[in-house]
Amino acid sequence: MKIHSISAEHLTIQRIGEIISEHYKLQLSDDARARIQYCREYLDKKIEDNAKPIYGVTTGFGSLCNVSIGHDYLAQLQINLMMSHACGTGDRVPNEIVKIMLLLKIQSLSYGYSGCKLDTVERLIDFFNNDIYPVVYMQGSLGASGDLVPLAHLSLPLIGLGEVEYKGEVMTGKKMLQSMKWKPIQLASKEGLALLNGTQNMSAFAVWALLQSHRLNDWADKIAAMSLDAYNGLVEPFTDAVHQVRPHKGQIVTAQRMRQLLEGSEILEKPKAYVQDPYSFRCVPQVHGAAKDTMDYVESVIDTEINSATDNPTVCPDDDIIISAGNFHGEPIALPMDFLAIALSELANISERRIYKLVSGTRGLPSFLVANPGVNSGFMITQYTAASIVSLNKSLCSPASVDSIPSCQGQEDHVSMGANAAIKLYKVVLNTERVLAIELMNAAQALEFRRPLHSSPAIQEIFDQYRKYVPFIINDEVMYPYIQKSIDFLRK
Repeated sequence: MKIHSISAEHLTIQRIGEIISEHYKLQLSDDARARIQYCREYLDKKIEDNAKPIYGVTTGFGSLCNVSIGHDYLAQLQINLMMSHACGTGDRVPNEIVKIMLLLKIQSLSYGYSGCKLDTVERLIDFFNNDIYPVVYMQGSLGASGDLVPLAHLSLPLIGLGEVEYKGEVMTGKKMLQSMKWKPIQLASKEGLALLNGTQNMSAFAVWALLQSHRLNDWADKIAAMSLDAYNGLVEPFTDAVHQVRPHKGQIVTAQRMRQLLEGSEILEKPKAYVQDPYSFRCVPQVHGAAKDTMDYVESVIDTEINSATDNPTVCPDDDIIISAGNFHGEPIALPMDFLAIALSELANISERRIYKLVSGTRGLPSFLVANPGVNSGFMITQYTAASIVSLNKSLCSPASVDSIPSCQGQEDHVSMGANAAIKLYKVVLNTERVLAIELMNAAQALEFRRPLHSSPAIQEIFDQYRKYVPFIINDEVMYPYIQKSIDFLRK
């Protein structure tokens, strides 16, 4: 059994991917346990010794911040917060992303700036380790006071409310606690805020999207190389000297990859009667490279976010302060998520253009990539599907982060809409994967028409593996299962 120890040590996005994909279990380090306990003891003493109101601890929330709460009601205040804020709707957040949310919430609370009790954090770890997925809904968060709505749904099962999915069954939080023989967590002052404030919903989507983005960008290079060879394209635009005079990192890296992927191709060695390819082939380094650079930038921002305490108020025992500020505001990650969606959309956009060229009946390829077009429509409609998806992506790439609708009687008068940016990004990731899968279908089909010449060893290896999923199409067949098999191939 693989164990990841929660600590103040830097948590990378790649490490999160490893924890999720390899089914690690979590445990708190001794240092994290000490931090959590130290902060809670400080907060309890502060409440006991201080008559001055502390936002969200001895007061109401939002515009009710001036309403003082008696000591006898401090625990009920936190329960009421969780219940009243669980207003999610729409589609469920996928379990894989919910699990990342749990990990990120545990990580943030472990720094000892939130005032949570140790047993609360440990129960979240129990959820993670036992694959108990709180039912969380996509819609409802403004990405401002953190992800209040989705994090309320994430936290309700701690006290036996809400719903979870466990072993494939959706059940109430109460039934889950009974089946696990756990008692509901007795929330103390401030804990509801610690659980609900924070950016873990947005951040979980961003982490998932970045992990998928790196995979898809890698595939985009490979598929573009196959398409270029199938189109009988030119390798000269990938010459290193060209890119050194415009030395964007992603551009240089992509050009180098294209050269490596195409090295040894018999098709490339064949003399060409033309000196230029369309932009969708010629400018792969510039477009794919810009996407790589965008991913690197977005990753640097999300990396900071997931290694931060983002709830409110911030409790700093060593400085003897409890400050209500704005670390829960999603603007720092809302803007980059919108940016990442745009970059991924461009990978799909240029991919669709290559699909169009492959089915266009040029460069010696048959119309719509079938030997007997007319009787057969071949791959004609695969391009339609790709075009439809690309058009939808363009709509989804209108930035969410430029919008703000005031809430809470004007107390929360500027919001990030980062959760909406996250939802759109999620959809763009899946759409881009679909378009790349369709391009791979077309590229592999087109490559068959270059026989007896072979592509490079690297491309042939991909081709041979792909043919175990999707066959060469001789006459018209039902196509949608092959699109799904192509998507499955990209995920393997």
